[in-house]
Amino acid sequence: MKSTSLQVRRLTFAALFLAIALVLPFVTGQIPQIGAALCPMHIPVLLCGFLCGWPWGLAVGFIAPLLRSVLFGIPVMFPGAAAMAFELAVYGGMAGYLRRKLPRGNGYTYVVLLVSMIAGRVVWGIARLILAGLSGSAFTWALFLAGAVTNAIPGIILQLVLIPVLVMALERAGLSLNQR
Repeated sequence: MKSTSLQVRRLTFAALFLAIALVLPFVTGQIPQIGAALCPMHIPVLLCGFLCGWPWGLAVGFIAPLLRSVLFGIPVMFPGAAAMAFELAVYGGMAGYLRRKLPRGNGYTYVVLLVSMIAGRVVWGIARLILAGLSGSAFTWALFLAGAVTNAIPGIILQLVLIPVLVMALERAGLSLNQR
């Protein structure tokens, strides 16, 4: 019974994180100059991975941009949402996997977050390169750096400040479902 209860709690939390990923961009989108740069869908996906585990983080990360594109038309499905689906899947999956494998603690929270963010951005670049090849357009190193780093600096800073604080607070409150 305990296993079923844990799975139901994980499903509930994952659904909540998915809903937040769909709605949060509306809040930040009210400020067009910085809305997209804050990477609002990344936050709930990373939190889902940390708290629910890698399968749930991976699933929410993959579904969120695709569902948001279908429902609201933003991000545009090809290549935006398609590439983002792989990026966010890696964010959520990697955060959940590393959180489970590495010791708990403030320093390791940052290690998990940084590795997840770097891996996700690399996968985004690979996905964009493949999608550019399929569409016959170019995807250069400069476009990768602009999309993965330069334009995302506000979001990167926000994630590095906000996510460890939220993860530690939620874990202290006993809300982590990512058991060893």
